[in-house]
Formats: sequence, C-alpha cells, structure tokens
Amino acid sequence: MRPKEKLPSEHVVLHYQRRAPRRTVDLRVINGNKELETALLISQALSRHCTLEELIVQTLDTALEAIGAESGSIFLSDAASQQLINYRSVGDKPLPPGSAVPWNHGIAGAVFKSAQHAVIVDAEKDPSLPERIDKSTGSVIKNLVIVPLKRWQGEPIGVIEVLNKRNQQINDDDVAVLTMISSLATPAIEEARLFEAKKLAEVAQMAGDMSHDIKNLLMPVLCGAELLKEELDELYEKWSIRKTPRSEKSRALCHEVLTMVEEDVRRISDRVRELADCVKGMTSPPRFAQCWIASVVEAVLKTLDLMAKKKGVALISKGLDALPAIEADEQRLYNAFYNLVNNAISETPSGGAITIFGEAAQTADVLDITVTDTGRGMPPEIRDSLFTARAISRKTGGTGLGTKIVKEVVDAHKGHINVESTIGVGTTFRLILPLRQMKSGKS
Repeated sequence: MRPKEKLPSEHVVLHYQRRAPRRTVDLRVINGNKELETALLISQALSRHCTLEELIVQTLDTALEAIGAESGSIFLSDAASQQLINYRSVGDKPLPPGSAVPWNHGIAGAVFKSAQHAVIVDAEKDPSLPERIDKSTGSVIKNLVIVPLKRWQGEPIGVIEVLNKRNQQINDDDVAVLTMISSLATPAIEEARLFEAKKLAEVAQMAGDMSHDIKNLLMPVLCGAELLKEELDELYEKWSIRKTPRSEKSRALCHEVLTMVEEDVRRISDRVRELADCVKGMTSPPRFAQCWIASVVEAVLKTLDLMAKKKGVALISKGLDALPAIEADEQRLYNAFYNLVNNAISETPSGGAITIFGEAAQTADVLDITVTDTGRGMPPEIRDSLFTARAISRKTGGTGLGTKIVKEVVDAHKGHINVESTIGVGTTFRLILPLRQMKSGKS
C-alpha cells in the first residue's frame, strides 16, 4: 500500500482558499442569526410595553445585552432647551435621571447633529477622546459606541450610548445590531412621546380652567381677610379700656395671621397660574434682580411655620444671613424652596427637623444651599424619577409636579440640583446657584 502523500504547500493554500468563502458565509449566517434574534427580542419587548419609560428601559437593556456591554445611556432631545436629556442610564455609576448636555457638545452631540454613529475601539489610544474618565459618572471609558436614535430614514430624536464592551472589541456587527435596535425602537418611542404630550395637553387645559376658577374663589377670601382685620382693630379699640400686654399680644397675633392669609392667597393665585404654565410648558421668562436667599427662605418658613408646628417639625435656617446677594427671580426661588420644604414636612415625623443651610463657594461665584430633612427617605425608584417628566409622588393624589417645578426654577437660573436619600434617615436636596446671570449674546 502506497504511503499517503503530503500536500504541497500551494495545495494547502488552495485548500484553505477554497474553504474561505464557506467560512465567510458561516460567519455571516452567525451574525445574521444574531441580528434576527435581537430583532425578535426587541420587537417582543416593545410590543409588551406602552409607556415611554418602559420602552426606553427595554430598549437600553436589549442593546446592552446584545452587545455584551457594561453600561450605557439613552438620551432624548429637547427642542425647547436644545439639550439631550438622560432618560435612562445603567452601570456601576449611572448618570442621574434628567441630567442634560447641550446637543451640540461632545461625542453624543456630534452623533445627534450628524445622524452618524461614532465608535472608539480603544479609548486609551484614541486621540479623539481627551478624557478616559467620564466626569459626570467617574467611570473609566475603555471603548464606546454611540448611534443616533432614529428611523431608517428620518431625523434623530436622541442617541443610544453603549460603554465598555466585555471581552471583545467593538466591531461593525455591533454597530449594525445597535442601528437595527434604534430603528425598531424609535417609532415606538415617538408614538409614546406623542401620546404623553396629548395627555399633558388635556391636563394643561384642565389646569387652565381650574386656575381661573380657583382665582375667582380666592378673591372673597382676600376681601374677607382685609375686612376682618379692620373689624378686629375697631373691636380692640372699643373694648380695650385698658391696654394690657395680653391684649396687645393677642392683637399682634391676629394681625400676623391675617397678613399671612392675605399674602398666601396672593401667592396661591400666582402659583395656580404658574402650575398651569408649568404643565403647558409655557412659563414666562424669568425676571432677574438682586435678592437675598435669607429673605426668600424666611418668607417660606414663615408661611409654613404653623403647619410645621402642628406636625411637630422644626424649621431651621443656618448660614443664610452671611450669603451675598444673588441675581435671581425672587418669586421663582420662593416657589422652589416652598415646594422643597412643604414636601419635607409631610415626610418628616413629629420631633424631626428640616434645615436649610447655605454657604458661598470659595472657588466659584456660586451659592451652595442644602435642604435636609430627618424624614423617612425615598426608595430608589422615586428618587431616580425626580426632576423628570415621569416623576412619582407618594402622596395620595400627588402629581409629582412639585419637584418638576423646582428643577425648572434651578434650570432657569443656570444652576444644578441633586438629591441624596437614605430610607429611615432622611433626604438632602443640594442646589448650586450662580451669583450672577450671564447676559445672553447673539446665537
């Protein structure tokens, strides 16, 4: 029997060249199956969810699972502010919900404006990424891919950002899978946004009608308070033959309460109008003027003092008198602190306290103000929904609009706000407000 001959080297090359097309086809089939499997998963996921929040959660989770990535975010565009708003973030150090970046800044902004994806295979060696550490989260970026959130043919409505693929490098197949997910998810997200906008318009119409009725109902209360003050003055003059410390104290208390009623009626009227504007998204431009945080907070605490005392909650302010004047819309600041303190009173048990502390930062022209309560704290799902369109309220009949108003006030002042909360310990809101407002130039 003749021994088996060895194939010449050129035969070996030819042998593998003949197999190469088949191997390429095999790889394409594998990748095709991956895309089909992902398309099936995202289609099934989107068909089961109808709210905007659920759609975004499912879209991002599917994207991360399909790529095998550690973290990621979905940003949706906001035409009014020309920003990309973070709606969902996953990872060891996720971005705060509601955080925003200008839509013409950074890699995400470039992807949104150009409608073209961006890939960084190795962040450590890529000169286009000057910082490997994401300053907003503290996470180290190893690699990333950002694709526009859009239909096959259409303008972007946001971006999907995927960071740190595990084990392997990001490749063209990953971009293809993410593009497919984006194309399938975008119509569902657009439809959900339109549906929520329609519901919001209906609420806005109702709020407008209610605000008109409430203002009409408040006018007799205001007139009655003024009349009652005059009657009390006349009665005290007539019946107090001899003025005593007790009668004078009683008279002063009545004046204080009636003055508070008058001021609060006017503020309620303004707040109802602003609430309707907030829901409509048609708030008037802020009116900036020099004011003092101490005076604003004092007015808030004076208004809420009786309610806090009735519940056994102490209202405390520290360090505010030493703060410099700030360029701000005083009425809007009042609304923001009123909402924060009012919400905290309902969450703080008897014997607890709410403390407003302020200091001027030494390294920047900003005020650093905290509102801290010793209340029951918030679970993560409520804390993470604050300052977003999907804000959740634990109060019976609550709308979650209170914190939305606070966020809009802070944004109007070009400031920042964040919240830390621990169940059973309490909650702290931190507001960073610039001392001066930059004059807007030509765009």
